[in-house]
Amino acid sequence: MGLKKKKEVQVDAFVLDHHQLEKLQRFSKAEEQNLASLLLHGAQLRNGIQQIQCIKQIMPSVKQMDQNSAGDPMVKACLDVLGEIYFSLAAKNPLKKVLASSLNGLPGHLMMSAVQSFVCCLQEELKTTDVYLYRKVLDNLASCMEDFSLGRACIKNLFEEVLQFLQKVLLDIQEENRKNHGNRIVQTQLMHDLLIAIKVSMMLVQKLQENIQGSLWKHSESFVWQSMCSLLKSSTNFLMDVTLLQTVQTTSGLAVILFTRVMYEPVEELPSLISDLLLGTVERSGVPAWFVRNCGVLCTAELPGSVLLFLCHGALAMLDWKNGSMGENGEKLLLDIASVLLSLSSQLKESSVATSLSRILAIWANSALAALVSGSPDLKIKLNGNSDVIGKLLEYIYTHWDHPLDAIRHQTRLIFKHLLHIHQATIAGSNGKSDPFFARLIKHLLSLDWHVKGKYASLGSLVECVGTENILQLDRTIPVQILDVMSDQSLAPYASDLLETMFTNHKAHFTLSFQEGTWIDQWHNIWVSPLLVILCEGNHDQTTYIIDYYLPKLLKCNPDSLSYMIRILQASADANLGSCSTRGALGALMACLRTARAHGHLELSNIMSSGLVSTECIKQGLVHQHSQVCIDALGLLCETHRTTEIVSLEEMQLIQFFMMYNLNSQSPSVRQQIVSLLRKLFCRIQESSQVLYKLEQNKTKQELVENSTRVPPLRILQQYKDFMSSVCARLFEVLFPGSSHPTRFSALSILESIAEIFSASKGQAQVFQLDQEIDSARVQTLIQCFASTFEEVKILAFRLLMKLRDVALNLQDSENLELLFQAAIDLSTSTKPYDCVTASYLLNFLVHHEGLQHICLGKWLEHNPQMDENTSVSTVEKNTLAVIKLLLVNVEEEILQAKKSLLQAAASFPMYGRVHCITGALQQLPFNDLTLVSEWKEIVTRLILMSYSLSAVVSPVVQSSSPEGLIPMDSDPESAGRLQMILHEIQPQDTNDYFLQAKILKEHCKEESEKLADQRPTKNICVEMKGKDRQVCDVTAQMVLVCCWRSMKEVSLLLGTLCKLLPSQTTSEPSDGLITVEQVKNIGDYFKHHLLQSRHRGAFELAYAGFVQLTEMLSRCNSESLHKMPEHWLNCVLEEIKSCDPSSTLCATRRSAGIPFYIQALLASEPKKSKTDLLKMTMKELISLTAPLNESLSVIPQVHALNILRALYRDTRLGENIMPYVADGIKASILGFMSPVWAVRNSSTLLFSALITRIFGVKRGKDENSKKNRMTGREFFSRFPSLYPFLLQQLEVVTNTLNSEAEELKIHQSLFLLLLILGRLYPSPMDGSHSALSTAPFVPFIIRCGHSPVYRCREMSGRALVPFVMANEVPHTVLALLQGLPDSATHGVRHNHVHGTLLQVLHLLQSYLESNQFVSLDFQQGLGDIITCMGTKLWLAKRLNPCLVTRAAYLDVLVMLSTHLEKFQKQGMQLLDFWEEMKRVISDSELVSGIPYSSAVPGLIQYLQSITKLVISMLSVTAGPDIQSCSAAAKEMAKPSLSVAHLLHCEFHEVRLLALEAVLLWLKQRNSKQIAEGRVLCLLTDLEDTLLTMALKETNPQCFCKVLEILYNMDLRNVLPKTESSIKMNPNELLTWSLNLADISRSPEGQTIALKFASKLIIHHLQNHQQISEEVLKKWVQLIVYFCGDEQETEMLLAAAEVLKSITSFLLISEKLILGLSDTLGLWKCVILLLQNEDLVVRDAAAEVIQVAQSEKKSNEGTEFAFRIVNAPMALDLAFGVVCELLQRWGEIHAGVPILLEWLLGDSDLQRDGETSALEEDDSLFDKGEVNFWAEKLTHVRQLSKHLLHLISVTHLTLPEHGELNHLSRIALDQAQCTEHLLGALPPVPEFSRTPEFTKLTIQKERISVCLKILNLLKSDDTCKK
Repeated sequence: MGLKKKKEVQVDAFVLDHHQLEKLQRFSKAEEQNLASLLLHGAQLRNGIQQIQCIKQIMPSVKQMDQNSAGDPMVKACLDVLGEIYFSLAAKNPLKKVLASSLNGLPGHLMMSAVQSFVCCLQEELKTTDVYLYRKVLDNLASCMEDFSLGRACIKNLFEEVLQFLQKVLLDIQEENRKNHGNRIVQTQLMHDLLIAIKVSMMLVQKLQENIQGSLWKHSESFVWQSMCSLLKSSTNFLMDVTLLQTVQTTSGLAVILFTRVMYEPVEELPSLISDLLLGTVERSGVPAWFVRNCGVLCTAELPGSVLLFLCHGALAMLDWKNGSMGENGEKLLLDIASVLLSLSSQLKESSVATSLSRILAIWANSALAALVSGSPDLKIKLNGNSDVIGKLLEYIYTHWDHPLDAIRHQTRLIFKHLLHIHQATIAGSNGKSDPFFARLIKHLLSLDWHVKGKYASLGSLVECVGTENILQLDRTIPVQILDVMSDQSLAPYASDLLETMFTNHKAHFTLSFQEGTWIDQWHNIWVSPLLVILCEGNHDQTTYIIDYYLPKLLKCNPDSLSYMIRILQASADANLGSCSTRGALGALMACLRTARAHGHLELSNIMSSGLVSTECIKQGLVHQHSQVCIDALGLLCETHRTTEIVSLEEMQLIQFFMMYNLNSQSPSVRQQIVSLLRKLFCRIQESSQVLYKLEQNKTKQELVENSTRVPPLRILQQYKDFMSSVCARLFEVLFPGSSHPTRFSALSILESIAEIFSASKGQAQVFQLDQEIDSARVQTLIQCFASTFEEVKILAFRLLMKLRDVALNLQDSENLELLFQAAIDLSTSTKPYDCVTASYLLNFLVHHEGLQHICLGKWLEHNPQMDENTSVSTVEKNTLAVIKLLLVNVEEEILQAKKSLLQAAASFPMYGRVHCITGALQQLPFNDLTLVSEWKEIVTRLILMSYSLSAVVSPVVQSSSPEGLIPMDSDPESAGRLQMILHEIQPQDTNDYFLQAKILKEHCKEESEKLADQRPTKNICVEMKGKDRQVCDVTAQMVLVCCWRSMKEVSLLLGTLCKLLPSQTTSEPSDGLITVEQVKNIGDYFKHHLLQSRHRGAFELAYAGFVQLTEMLSRCNSESLHKMPEHWLNCVLEEIKSCDPSSTLCATRRSAGIPFYIQALLASEPKKSKTDLLKMTMKELISLTAPLNESLSVIPQVHALNILRALYRDTRLGENIMPYVADGIKASILGFMSPVWAVRNSSTLLFSALITRIFGVKRGKDENSKKNRMTGREFFSRFPSLYPFLLQQLEVVTNTLNSEAEELKIHQSLFLLLLILGRLYPSPMDGSHSALSTAPFVPFIIRCGHSPVYRCREMSGRALVPFVMANEVPHTVLALLQGLPDSATHGVRHNHVHGTLLQVLHLLQSYLESNQFVSLDFQQGLGDIITCMGTKLWLAKRLNPCLVTRAAYLDVLVMLSTHLEKFQKQGMQLLDFWEEMKRVISDSELVSGIPYSSAVPGLIQYLQSITKLVISMLSVTAGPDIQSCSAAAKEMAKPSLSVAHLLHCEFHEVRLLALEAVLLWLKQRNSKQIAEGRVLCLLTDLEDTLLTMALKETNPQCFCKVLEILYNMDLRNVLPKTESSIKMNPNELLTWSLNLADISRSPEGQTIALKFASKLIIHHLQNHQQISEEVLKKWVQLIVYFCGDEQETEMLLAAAEVLKSITSFLLISEKLILGLSDTLGLWKCVILLLQNEDLVVRDAAAEVIQVAQSEKKSNEGTEFAFRIVNAPMALDLAFGVVCELLQRWGEIHAGVPILLEWLLGDSDLQRDGETSALEEDDSLFDKGEVNFWAEKLTHVRQLSKHLLHLISVTHLTLPEHGELNHLSRIALDQAQCTEHLLGALPPVPEFSRTPEFTKLTIQKERISVCLKILNLLKSDDTCKK
């Protein structure tokens, strides 16, 4: 449901001069409406739209005239005026079109005189000689030729004059362009004029061909012929001129072909001439002399690629390809064009040209289709799918279908579609479905991975040709495979489009083939059922994208499927409610209903009244644990197909329910969705209310028609009003003190959309207005939001106040205003960085108040009476000027102070806050409409000077060589001494020796501050207060640094803002701007200085932000001197880098600091549409610097160049323009990586990494080996062809040294980078073998890289080899590698070689076995050969091989085979032989015979882990069903030689860990019934003893945790009986032991698993009625409470939640109290704490406790609806409700209520808290107050009090004489007094100055008042009397 605004049409009116008016007045008659008076009336109108109406009346009045009126002078005069009007109007003015269409209906007898009038006007136009006025004439010529018969007649009459004019225009513009070389703005304008001129000349030739056709003009003397020659010559020149815009060249290409076509004879020869031009085989003798004269340059053999491209385009567009009119020559030309275009595709890489090429190829394919219709049989053969041309085109498609440019991808899809049609046309008549070409394409496409985006559209096109059914016959799982891909957002749109094509085609196929209704179930099974399964169980992303992209398309195709979906989901919705990670059937149902309603497939009222979906069901959806289900349920209520559908009362109640529990969502995307959905609802209320108002007005008519059963409109409107009112009340209510950031964000955003939608518009009755809901308390609430530490909350509150500013400002009394203003001025100089932001928003709000001058500013500034008199000045402008003046005076004063002591400034008045407020105030001023210009000019000048002086004070710190670590005072003299060097370097203007001697912290500060307090002038009130406040200024280095770089940041942003004040058109009066050109140049120099000198990243990044504003302004500016600035600066800095002058101050460390930023800003501001000359020049310079000729001299320029290149490749604004330089960048980084200088290597690595991201895209996932972020070899090398020879040559150099027999180690650094790139490529089944860029030559080199002496390189060569070997080549390659391994008899085995080879085998096999090809027989055959070959080299896995690393590598290959062979059910002795061999390897290993080494032996641990994996894999095989069903002999042979227990006793913990992990996996599989019980039993029998013994003796922490986890997962009935015998403990002792562990264990993992195990034991004991001592239970409860502490790690909190869930039904909600009231309530308090944890995972885990409680309640109490799967806010509410119910059930109300009251009151000591927070405040600069950003204390208090009051009212509870209550009353009253006292002691407006304390006290105040209210209720009347 989109909301669009209508676009308003602008029509400029025409104006007549006095001659024309006199002429008309002479003929107009007042008494009758004649033509002249009509025109006069039109001329007097000033509105274009009214003039259009007037012009439309002309024709009817002309048609009423008689035949003789042609000679009437009045008509003649009117026609003259109409002609003048027509030619004076602008081309795009709608008036011109209306006038033309009116005049088209002119009666025949007036035609002659009309033509005469228009010809005169046109002749006048053609006399124009000013180049810059040509454009208007050209536009007029163009509009005359477009659907305007009169205009065309004029041009016919003046044909030669027009020709001559166009000829002159082309020459003049060309000349003018030459004169203005370098002036980009003028040149761009001329280019566009030139483009129009060429288009008009083509139009002239095309539309008026009859004028030049015929042979009269074709002799060389005729004027027309000479003009045509001149046009042809000019067009040819433009085509060849590379400096022109590409569009001009393209159009010239069209013109050359068009003009040649008109002039050339005989026409039949034209195609062969063009063929010769394209192929460069023109023989001048065979070509007419006029052609050689005018187009001689085209007859050369070597035309530039772009020229050929544009000529091809011209030929395709300008020649007629239909109905075979060009004969054989035409067909040859068609094929020639294709071959030229395809050869160009490998040369032209620049993005704009590559885009044109793809578009022209698409045009070619279209022309070929047209030519085929009437083409010769020969052409059909040459364009058949199997032909050479089509083969090459397919290559082009496969290379470009994943191109980064959208336009190229789109054209590639079109080309593919046309190709299929071309092939269909060539085989017309035969059966397309069984065609081998299509079959081959389908097979190829299906074998591609689904991450290849090009696959989708291509399959979609194929489906249209051969039908879905044919593709499904090959593989029925395709729909499911595509749905699985949809969890990736980048693929989801492609996947859904393909699915739509498939299911729509399938439905069409079914409806044709079967009777009505019989096919629908089959269709549902294929397309709907898999969808429902995924919606219920799929992950979050996948379901979201399927709902967004797939579901609407499915419902659109077959709306009836909705009832099928609802039926299926409704059936399981009650059982499958979902969880926090899956939607469940309920969530799926909400999603389907939402989509269906939004797309108009269902009415909500219908399904609710029919009982299909209950209100309760939607309610459960609205508070579901899965946030997306809540959003879908909300969407179901808010989104409708009609925006005027009335909102029912039921919907409004559900929305109110939703808003109780969902505003506090931590996920930004969920918040945005909530806001946008509610916005749709409010729009619906607003629009339907308008309809209701109309109904109410027309009621009298309506009542007769309709019966009175409908709800009267007025009642609905009243409901709307009440609903909106309650929504606003709820939203303001949640802005209470201490509410979380998410809540505030949601509430303010929703309020803002309400203010926007229900804004008062003229002439409309508004159902609701937010202004009326506002009172002073609510305004106060909004202003308090400025104190939030989150800026987005401040922004939202400010925007809302601005929308309500009239009401809000009227509600501010002068006293309050003064306090707020004082607070803002104080905050602007606070040392806390976020305070100045608050100050800025406060000031920006207050400047809108009319009384600000009198009330606040009078104190500070001398009054200016003339300002008051000047009433034209807006309030905002007056106030802003005054506020800026005040801030400026203050900051100037402070800068003077800071010059004396930077230390004092940092501690007492960091100046950046003031500057921030100034910038903020400037940004909301309307600059184009200021009245006090001279005052502003003065202020701007002062601001610029202030910026420079502030910068001068702070820049020495920011530009020092160690800006972050500058600590000029320290606590011991020694380290203070070391800082001397840095300090000497800096020394700003500082008189108190701050930088001359390092201070020792504490001693100096006291004296210093006292000294300063005496010296301080007392002009400035704020500063003086600060001085009195802080006797001791304890300055940290962090404070100095923050003060300095924030000041730099604010100065940069202020100067950036000031630059924008320069008027964009510099007129002759430079005084118009508030800022002069000279000032702008100075600001530019300032930025240049700082960007090139700063070393602090924060400082130069922020200077960059200001500089970008400046460069963008310069690029748009018309002043030539400013426009050229960026170019000049760029040249200067490049020169400075190149010069490598020792005196240069450029920073060569810190990735060149600000230099890359500087260059980036200059290049990014270049206009996108231009030729990007600066970028080209810079890239060439930088790339030449990266490959220096003289190493030693040019290291620093080289480092700079590499760093700058890195920044440029990373800059997304340069987009595709940077791609042509990527290959050079890669070369530079690889060569730089081999440099002997560390700095060069370092920068090269960074550059390399940026390039990899640029080429392969940003890496989103963690998986190193995923297919995303990769490319096929063909695509990579066709996009960067120069890298092909480079990488090959580099590899060759590296591998040659690897194979030399010399033993010394020669390590090539570049090998690493080469393998990194190659590892990112992969082969594609589409790679044609005849491609010149085949990846095959790389394979032998990569294999040789496996011999590298560097372990990591060998590993990477293994990975890099995989992509280069085609799947069908794998067995052959693996066999070759294995045969290359040495035999046991070989001497001098080189183990590096062996290891590299084995790693390559491992990676190849892994990718092969995991691919989906193992169904084929070849595969099994290949695998058999590999196993046999492995057997021949088995010695490498045994003791014969002394190297443990290669032994481990061989074993890894065996493990891989073993795990995969288990999956293949292919039986036969051959596999038993394999197992037999494995047994031998194991029994031969050291694991069996004992390990003779110490762990220090290289490779031992690796070897042990590998052999253990083999044993485990063998164990799971032998327990498998296949072996169990075999013969006894086979069983015997396959029996393992080692048991699990043996592994668990091994002395190496790595072995034990692997064994334990395997046991745990088997256990979990058995528990979740994934594998058969019997299978695991034989593996796990009798392990309990071993595990219990291990639990006591294990020393390795990881193994120990695993042992406990296994015991926790085992059945305690098997474990406990064995404790006595194995570890001499009874079950109770085991419990005590595990509780102690949970208490004292050092690692959180150990603690969590011990607690879980102990809890399981306790439950087991209690359920079996065994005694547990009181103290053990107490200790256990305490442990759980300890685990729930807010500061604990997430792991421990989750463990506590899991334990609480496991004891819920038995202990927490049992019929009888088992643990005693205080302990049980203690555990409930833990649940409530966890429900308020900041971490969503923890809250979700705790909500499961409530789920268990609610489910039990539902099953016990029967049918009543109960919320089960709920989010944390709802769970919290339910938890309090459950506790209150339990107190009733247990009969413990009297004892329980006081405990709950204590919870309500909280346990804080206010006095102490106040003191500590005051102490903390000074320590931390960036402290944001509370730690938990999610929990809201008052929400908790309000929910608990609600349930307590309900409990009291239900049970009529009174507790008159209750000691506990009296005690509580006393505490509450004391606290109330204390709170009031502390609140009174805070300064004025404490919400800004002391936010944390103020919030804390306000919350406490509410807690106490609620508590006292309940206590008073509980005391009965007689107590009150006492």
